[in-house]
Amino acid sequence: MRFRFSSSSVAGFPRPRSVRLLGLVALAALLAQVALVPGAPSAQAGPAPAGVTQLVTVTAATPTSQVATLRAFELRGGAWVRVLGPMQVNVGSMGVGRTSESQSRTPGGDFRLTGSFGRKPNPGTALPWFTTDALDWWDSNPASPTYNTHVRRSTSPGGNSENLYRAGAVYDYAIVIGYNTQGVPGAGSAFFLHVGNGRPTAGCVATDAGTVVKLLRWLRPAAKPLIRIRPE
Repeated sequence: MRFRFSSSSVAGFPRPRSVRLLGLVALAALLAQVALVPGAPSAQAGPAPAGVTQLVTVTAATPTSQVATLRAFELRGGAWVRVLGPMQVNVGSMGVGRTSESQSRTPGGDFRLTGSFGRKPNPGTALPWFTTDALDWWDSNPASPTYNTHVRRSTSPGGNSENLYRAGAVYDYAIVIGYNTQGVPGAGSAFFLHVGNGRPTAGCVATDAGTVVKLLRWLRPAAKPLIRIRPE
């Protein structure tokens, strides 16, 4: 039997168009719930910027937490798929949030993963990589014209600059977090995702060497990889 509907509701039944609209509303509500599943990229400050297809999230329980949870996602067929984690990592001894050169706090926000380095040979990353020796420094002197960049020189650039080779095993493998790429004096420098020693950091994100190597081998410049660091 075929039912014929008029332009208005019949016997309390909504018009077919209304049925479709109700279905779309229900679908949108369902998708919204899925988008807010804990740990999904969209659950932390919205979707990733256009063009980003690899995303690492670092989520701290509170702004003062010294540990956080790391996950890695890849965009496949329009959906974010978790490829690594969740796992506990160490962050700054002062927690996560707004930081500066004088604070041991991991910067909160979205940052590009711009390059990598290590005391060990390149483990197979497609990111820009350099193997360090005693001439490699990260300039953390706010008065320096090369503040917050990698430099090669025989002496320290001054301030809190780090020798990337003499720092030891924590820099066997490291991924550069693109914070303060403009080199604003005093805004903070030398933030990396690197090998941990089991303790809070001076502002970096630290985990075991195996995890850093996995990330290095997974990350691709064409994917515009991003790290999203947030308190919950």
